[in-house]
Amino acid sequence: MSISDPIADLLTRVRNAIMVHRASVMAPYSKLKNNVLEVLKREGYIKNFEVVEEGNKKNIIVYLKYADNGSPVISELHRISKPGCRIYSNVDEIKPILNGIGVSIVTTPQGVLSDRECREKKVGGEVLCEVW
Repeated sequence: MSISDPIADLLTRVRNAIMVHRASVMAPYSKLKNNVLEVLKREGYIKNFEVVEEGNKKNIIVYLKYADNGSPVISELHRISKPGCRIYSNVDEIKPILNGIGVSIVTTPQGVLSDRECREKKVGGEVLCEVW
């Protein structure tokens, strides 16, 4: 079975795990997912993640982050660009999410970057998702 939208699958797994206050969640590995999780880690939305190999299959374990009062750091995850409708933005069109509280994850020629990193490097690309 192949998943038509692996990024949406990852976001849904994370969203569902947060709703039941899980410490971690596992998803099938891909380079793109690895890069998206790298951005989430840099921006402070997840604790960490690791790639584990089981036989010939690779999985990613995502360690979710919660505040001291137990509330999740991630309150919303939205897929923007979908396989049926790709959304691209120039660097001028990439605006801060919720006045900088949230983050857009953009795949660019320079790799997968946050909206802030896109503005710093002056590159645009496909807007994968928004997180806050």
